[in-house]
Amino acid sequence: MAPQTSIPVAANILGTIGTVFWCIQLLPQIWYNWKQKKTDGLPGLMMFLWAISAVPLGVYAIVQNFNLPIQIQPQVFCVFALFSWGQILVYNKKWTTWKATLVGTTVGITFGGVEAFLILTLRPLYDRQVAWPIMTVGIVAAILLAAGLLPPYFELWKRSGRVVGINFVFLAIDWLGAFFSLLGVVAQNTFDPLGGCLFIVCIFIEGGIFVSHGLWLFRTRKLRAAAKAAGHDLDDLPESDVYHVEVTRKGSIAASRDVERDEIARRGSLAVARDLERGEGTRVSVLQYSKDAITEESKSKAGVEVTCEEVRAGSCEGVQEIDYGTMEKVSAATRTRPGFKRQDTNMICFTEPQW
Repeated sequence: MAPQTSIPVAANILGTIGTVFWCIQLLPQIWYNWKQKKTDGLPGLMMFLWAISAVPLGVYAIVQNFNLPIQIQPQVFCVFALFSWGQILVYNKKWTTWKATLVGTTVGITFGGVEAFLILTLRPLYDRQVAWPIMTVGIVAAILLAAGLLPPYFELWKRSGRVVGINFVFLAIDWLGAFFSLLGVVAQNTFDPLGGCLFIVCIFIEGGIFVSHGLWLFRTRKLRAAAKAAGHDLDDLPESDVYHVEVTRKGSIAASRDVERDEIARRGSLAVARDLERGEGTRVSVLQYSKDAITEESKSKAGVEVTCEEVRAGSCEGVQEIDYGTMEKVSAATRTRPGFKRQDTNMICFTEPQW
């Protein structure tokens, strides 16, 4: 296909609208990430693949001589995708800000150099009617763009279709940007099928994310209504466990044990046991109480590792907590004798160690 020789006014207007949307598309997501100080549910691979796809997309648009707004789109798209990727490195991967900034800037400069090199290399070939290299670049751009939208579907699968961590304002603006950019390509004198395919892929896959969350809202309408009537958040109800990542991945009992272990570490075993007696505590702890489970607790203090079997849930009489662990006040058949292990000799004794 020959390069565009003239660009109609309608194509420029539609392309400009699409560019405006794509210039601001990731700003709501970036602001949302900063406000939440976490990016759970927003895959880092998605943003990085989007940043990579901007390189061949920019090469294709410039060599094909698309209207100027569409030529600018990939450059802005790459900058914001790298910025959001840097936020994921900071908030989820716990990188320092300066390290994420340095890596993101280096990657951005590298991408810019690769794009300039490809443009200078492929444009003379395309002018001589050698079209297969630029067509290959366009195909790679489409594949990368589509691949970048696949990781969110894995997150949807883990949460039974629920969208978490992805800002819907960002998603809507991105969808509109792709839609108007597609119209800009259609309004040109000659429609480029591959260029149009790049935007069609984005429109359909992003539309699938909206549909997935809409179906989740429909399936949970009664559960959400019950939570609202009780004055609770949906995530506070035990019935919502299926929509939690940890429960989906590990199973409800395993996830319950993890949460109860965290609760014991934060408040102490005696306080949690008393809450269970009164029917209080976290909803997952209540689940453990109903199954009358026994957990193990490890504490370390002043070079002494104390490991003991916690009292069976609901039977906390006669147990007191002291600095070096959980000790028995009176003996009972249902309780175990605490053992103290010296870290220097690995010897176990059943009386308080003398140092």
